[in-house]
Amino acid sequence: MAEGRQNRRYPQNLQGVLHLAIDAGSVAEEPAAVEAMSQERSSWLREALADVCKGQMDEVEQMKQCLAVLNQEEVKGEEDRNEDEEDERESAFEVLSELCENLDNARDLMVLGGLDLCVSKYLGHAQSGLRWRAAQLVASCAQNMPQVQAHLLKISALPKLLQLTDSDPHPKVRVKGLHAVSCLVREQEAGLAAFLSHDGFSVLMRGMQSANQKLQTKSAFLLLNLLTSHPEHKDTVISMGMVQQLVSVLRTPHSPFHEHVLGALCCLVVDCEKGLKDCRDPSLNLEDLLQLRARALQGKDESQEELEFCERLRTACFRGHQSDDHGMDR
Repeated sequence: MAEGRQNRRYPQNLQGVLHLAIDAGSVAEEPAAVEAMSQERSSWLREALADVCKGQMDEVEQMKQCLAVLNQEEVKGEEDRNEDEEDERESAFEVLSELCENLDNARDLMVLGGLDLCVSKYLGHAQSGLRWRAAQLVASCAQNMPQVQAHLLKISALPKLLQLTDSDPHPKVRVKGLHAVSCLVREQEAGLAAFLSHDGFSVLMRGMQSANQKLQTKSAFLLLNLLTSHPEHKDTVISMGMVQQLVSVLRTPHSPFHEHVLGALCCLVVDCEKGLKDCRDPSLNLEDLLQLRARALQGKDESQEELEFCERLRTACFRGHQSDDHGMDR
């Protein structure tokens, strides 16, 4: 029996400890086994909980060590040394991003000042590898964490992330910046208000018009998500000429992200007369474009949702509707 206890592996996380506790409760339902097992189970639980707590403390220490690396003054001059320092900093960011997938660690990093350091020093760093890793860490911490989101908005992370998304020369920085923007504005009223005040919809429009396919896709997806969740902002984007811009995007060589573009156009015509009017503008020739697109998508299983958006938009805008021009021809 002693050998069996020595060979047992204790749980390394809270979920395992909980399973162990449930098992202990199951044993307690069998009176004959209680006396024999309770002391052993109790010992397991104590040791397992101690291991979990020790692991959590170790993670906090790891974060502190990573922040010590990121807080170091940068030495200029020796190229090899600079490269080594950059490698150390990149490794520190990668460790932090992995650790902060745990929500408790994300909150601890905020308390330790790690997010302030990211925003103040690394989102604008000269090295692109550090910029995108900083944006990635911000995204990891902000996702589904209202307390962290509020802190990042307070220290003006969003305008810096929008700037990275809009104009950074490195494609990966732009993509990671937009991911972090999304984590700050989706399902977050204060984040959306800040996004609007910094002309975020224009940033998404330019992202869809870029040559960066990942940025195109993420921009179109976020636009669709925001319009679906917040239809009250349709007038804002329509007044920006969004319908005309989206149609011009659809005229570019076909890409999978066009599915989200068509979805956004569908949102803009639902219960919105101005959106319908813009889509029916003869100069856009949208009806012919949709007919051609629907024909090209027929029979392609992977394009069924895009085809559905296409048909929905044609029905909403053109079926049963006759333009003024056609009326004059008669």
